[in-house]
Amino acid sequence: MGIREDVFYEGGPHIGDLIFNVLLAFTVICLPLTVGAIVRAIWLRFRITDRRISITGGWQGKDRTDIIYSEIVKVVKVPRGLGFWGDIVVTLKDRSRLEMRAIPRFREISDYITERAADKTGRSKEAIAQ
Repeated sequence: MGIREDVFYEGGPHIGDLIFNVLLAFTVICLPLTVGAIVRAIWLRFRITDRRISITGGWQGKDRTDIIYSEIVKVVKVPRGLGFWGDIVVTLKDRSRLEMRAIPRFREISDYITERAADKTGRSKEAIAQ
């Protein structure tokens, strides 16, 4: 029997990201953005628990990335879509970055990640959420 994880958020990108980018498709120059939004909507999934952040994505959802909170040194949130959704960029100890695009409830989720990282690393929330 595995260790229980409490799920804080599980789901895909915000539907507004898809709608906005589909509307941009009418300007032919934005077609790559539309294709990217469609791929995200179909295959990108986030799972944020009290133990880790898991992201499944890539072509046909075959790539998976797991991050534990003790590896996080910085969390930055960037509002998109008039603030209805946003991106969260997590920087790890090895200086690699993980970008989570078009997250619904991104402020709440970013605060949750920051709190968990602060608890696991012993650093202040302010130092992590620069």
